[in-house]
Amino acid sequence: MKRTLGLITALVLTSVVCIGTDTVRVALDWTPNTNHTGLLVGRDRGYYDAEGLDLRLIEPGPTVALQLVALRQAEFGISSQEYVTMARAQGIPVVSIAALYPHNTSGFASPADRGIQTASDLVGKTYAGWGSEMEEAMIRTVMQLHGQDPETVAVTNIGTIDFTTAVRLDIADFYWVFYGWQGVHAELESIAFDFLPLPDLADVLDYYTPVLITSEQLLDRDPELVSRFLRATAGGYTRAVREPESSADLLVGYAPELDRDLVVASQRWLVGVSVSDVDEWGLQEERVWTQFSTWAFETGLIDSPIDPLAAFTNEHLPGASGGAQ
Repeated sequence: MKRTLGLITALVLTSVVCIGTDTVRVALDWTPNTNHTGLLVGRDRGYYDAEGLDLRLIEPGPTVALQLVALRQAEFGISSQEYVTMARAQGIPVVSIAALYPHNTSGFASPADRGIQTASDLVGKTYAGWGSEMEEAMIRTVMQLHGQDPETVAVTNIGTIDFTTAVRLDIADFYWVFYGWQGVHAELESIAFDFLPLPDLADVLDYYTPVLITSEQLLDRDPELVSRFLRATAGGYTRAVREPESSADLLVGYAPELDRDLVVASQRWLVGVSVSDVDEWGLQEERVWTQFSTWAFETGLIDSPIDPLAAFTNEHLPGASGGAQ
């Protein structure tokens, strides 16, 4: 048995030496949160080491992450389908290579006393957000799909004020939140609220967010590096599903300013919306990209249509048979 284990260890070490060590920089889309835990798990458990990769994390912000990848100042980044779509419409050659979750986990949250149970209840209400065109396009689509006038919704910009603070300040009637972080936080703070998931309000809003991105240049120049990175990353994210609490501790260790109770609760909640099979993790559907890109053009979110099949690829995912699926 010892000889067998020694041989296996030697083979693993030899394979790493043969591969060599490549530094891969990953630009995060926001401050550290549970959307990023899989990267830390992969690094802690040696998945990146096994692929000959030295993982470095950068924390620039959502649009800056995309720009760093496009400028090749980061090999990979975390973004979202809407940002990739808008970037490609502007000729920025970034590509989505994996979806962190199979469905959009965001939606409209409102204080319970507003009585917002359906899209029709948004009539005459005030929405508060960070002033993006995406927000207004979503509200228009939801209201029109449910036979309501979008002009009856007032929109105000509150920047980056978080949901729990906004509710306590009584700023507006509803907000766009990602349940896995902001919704869980509100629960821990004993805030009574209602939640309308975006996929329930409009099928086109069940798009991929967050996603992992890279540049077309890296895909062309070193596709094997992309495959190695995704093997290690898939291992990290699927292990985080199986071991949420210990994985949460890794995130808290990386970002000790975070509230451990929130991190653990969020990590546990994400188990229910994540893919636990490494051969399925990250998969993106052509239908989702085609539908969303068409909607983005029709609503004026982008000025020119994009080729949705060029915006994403499943080719480098573990177990992929090749090509977009």
